[in-house]
Amino acid sequence: MKRLVNVVDVEKDGLESLLGQYIQVWCLNYIYAGKLIGVNTHDVVLAEAVVVYETGKLGDKQFKLAESAGVEELFIRTSAIESYALALQLISP
Repeated sequence: MKRLVNVVDVEKDGLESLLGQYIQVWCLNYIYAGKLIGVNTHDVVLAEAVVVYETGKLGDKQFKLAESAGVEELFIRTSAIESYALALQLISP
């Protein structure tokens, strides 16, 4: 069924709303986590980035196995992102 809808452009929605926060990004091959410091149409930029090889239980206070990405800023193509969320494992209580 086709329906007519009104499209509303909301500023600072999606990834932009998470700028400055610690997020985790599920991509085609890996999971990355870090502080979101930049976002545009093609890329997101993470500082303090880690590659998450094993999450453990998603409600845990830390990742089971994560290693530093070894770079000051990690650029991730938005076309590779499947989903994203706050990285509660990187947020200090």
